[in-house]
Amino acid sequence: MLSHPHEVFLEVAQRLSFTKASQALFISQSAVSKQVKALEERYKTGLFERLGSSIQLTPAGLKLYHKILQAKQLQQELHQEMSELSPEFTPIMHLVIGASTTISLYVLPPVVSAYLRLHPNRQLSLKNRNSDNILRALLDHEIELGIIEGIHKVSNVTYTPLLTDDVVAVCAAHNPLEHRTLEVHDLLTTPLALREDGSGTLAVLEEALAQHRIKLAALPVRVRLGGTEALKNFVRVDTCLAFLPRQAVVKELASGELVEVKINNFPLQREFNFIQRKGTENNAPYKDFLQFTRRYYSAKA
Repeated sequence: MLSHPHEVFLEVAQRLSFTKASQALFISQSAVSKQVKALEERYKTGLFERLGSSIQLTPAGLKLYHKILQAKQLQQELHQEMSELSPEFTPIMHLVIGASTTISLYVLPPVVSAYLRLHPNRQLSLKNRNSDNILRALLDHEIELGIIEGIHKVSNVTYTPLLTDDVVAVCAAHNPLEHRTLEVHDLLTTPLALREDGSGTLAVLEEALAQHRIKLAALPVRVRLGGTEALKNFVRVDTCLAFLPRQAVVKELASGELVEVKINNFPLQREFNFIQRKGTENNAPYKDFLQFTRRYYSAKA
């Protein structure tokens, strides 16, 4: 089993920050430094190189980091297999998952609640970022399982479909656009509020525009906002048109606070996909969570 100093080292190595590691572990920065120093004394070598205000792993630190990742996966697999052989063995398992904004806010809360009720010996940390940053966190071993929206795939990642969702154009009630049906070329003269670069919602819009040979840069974008809630709150009080996931505006559309604006011949649909580094698909607790989530939403389909 991994010792406490090794767990602390792993947190620092993933974040490359003693401060962020101490915040994540809820211990003081001096306690983090003490544990890392103890490992350096044990292995008789430096594990981090200090570069001004930043740090990076030394060759020895990088070797230790990769070995700890392997050991952590073996530990999780061992716990899973032993609990299947002996129901009385119920170790606490901590899952670290990342999801894009829409999924974190509107898709995962009910399934996470149901999963934790079924597995009281499991804990879950959920990191909420845009799709590009969740992918980066997976590749950096900061998370073991991600759920993202988007269309651009990379070769060393496995993609498993979860859901499909529409992206819809919306405006505030009583906006002059409220009762109009737009053509795609109307977007060239319609003030817009959009998500930030790296957003899966934005990527779907950009791909759909490309089908009509329109570049995103050609649109009259008045504001870019990070996060679905920020964009939704802005469009409530402004005259801009916004593109938002249907999952995010179900209540507002039902109440009439926001209105869907139809655009002819402009379907916007994206997939939500689980992402895993290739070779880690059989990591038992994460595989279990993935399968549970798919069953949960299949039953609601």
